[in-house]
Amino acid sequence: MTRGESGSGRRAVPPGNQRLGWGAGLGLLLASCTGASPPPAGKPSSLSLPALAALASPAGLGSAEPNLTLAPDGELLLSWIEPGAREKHALRFASRRSGGAWSEPRTISEGSDWFVNWADFPAMAALPDGTLFAHLLAKRSGGTFAYDIRVLRSGDRGATWGAPVTPHGDGVATEHGFVSFFPMAKDRMGLIWLDGRHMKPGRHSEEGGMALLSAGLSAAGPALDETTVDRLVCSCCQTSAAAVEGGAIVAYRDRTEKEIRDIAVARWADGRWSEPRVVGKDGWEIHACPVNGPAVAAEGRRVALAWFGAPGDEAKVSVVFSEDGGLGWGTPVRVDDGKPLGRVDVVLLPGGDALVSWMEQASKGTEIRVRRVASDGRFGPPLLVADSSAARTSGFPRMERTGRDVVFAWTAPGDAPQVRTAALTLEK
Repeated sequence: MTRGESGSGRRAVPPGNQRLGWGAGLGLLLASCTGASPPPAGKPSSLSLPALAALASPAGLGSAEPNLTLAPDGELLLSWIEPGAREKHALRFASRRSGGAWSEPRTISEGSDWFVNWADFPAMAALPDGTLFAHLLAKRSGGTFAYDIRVLRSGDRGATWGAPVTPHGDGVATEHGFVSFFPMAKDRMGLIWLDGRHMKPGRHSEEGGMALLSAGLSAAGPALDETTVDRLVCSCCQTSAAAVEGGAIVAYRDRTEKEIRDIAVARWADGRWSEPRVVGKDGWEIHACPVNGPAVAAEGRRVALAWFGAPGDEAKVSVVFSEDGGLGWGTPVRVDDGKPLGRVDVVLLPGGDALVSWMEQASKGTEIRVRRVASDGRFGPPLLVADSSAARTSGFPRMERTGRDVVFAWTAPGDAPQVRTAALTLEK
């Protein structure tokens, strides 16, 4: 079997392939984005979007690393990190119903031993019974890049939170992060993460290979059924997961022995993971992690997958659709405007179209843009969400749909960064 079509075997990693630091990876990406690129390869149309309206942010000054999650009951959850008391960090959240304002923020946890990073940010999730989950990263002894995942639960809609649990049982002083939640069953929350147990402990290196693992958490029990989904993946790109009819789908950046780092998916169905499959097949050869993961959204059997790639040093953002829960895929559509930095997100709209957001280099700096795309290749003009920066402090913009509202969250960089939010209301 070729790499990317099977993820269950144990693979060797070419010797000497050290992972560049995240700053070096970003610099490589910026270099690859400065050349001229062709316009999007879709079919321009009138799929325009309404204007954005600012939402008063519940996050304080110094806040960063926002994330958005839609609960099964339609409540939207916004999480972020901000400075806490006595040199601690605080993981906080607020909620919103469609058309309303954000609730007063609540603190999930505070700590002074956290691993806080611009690209590896906390997430939240909810079960149908209202049980909330949140995760953060905590340092451990053994090296600068030795940290564990801590998952917290709340049975009272976030008023109180229980003691944290760790879903991985390897006990290795290495990297564990880039977590995504997904519904594994009605009463069980699944999560996936990048796991460095096969890498050299405590080092920021790709020697040995990063793996993709999953586990399940019940509303009251410990971590369950730790499973390897893929033995060799890119070492610091975000994961993404979504519920589909009959299970779930996870998207991530794959890695081959020849350093091809395209986007792969695996499906959770009937209590087990499918063999991973590369989607898009850009053939992007890069000898360092680009710190640029994919985004997947699903409703029923319909799935949209967006990602950044730069094969042949041509940076681009693409989206592809599936009509059967991720078993088969259409033709990818390019959606950027010629000089993308990536940092993508995607949501599906009621009629079947998708919104894709990304960061784009513009004449006066960097912009967060969003575009509506149809599965047949039609797309509308880009909508400016906010001015931003290519710096790490600008993080990864997020968006989520609740009803007719699409909500955006991002970090406004500067001397006093702050999480900002806005929304647009779709036409009926």
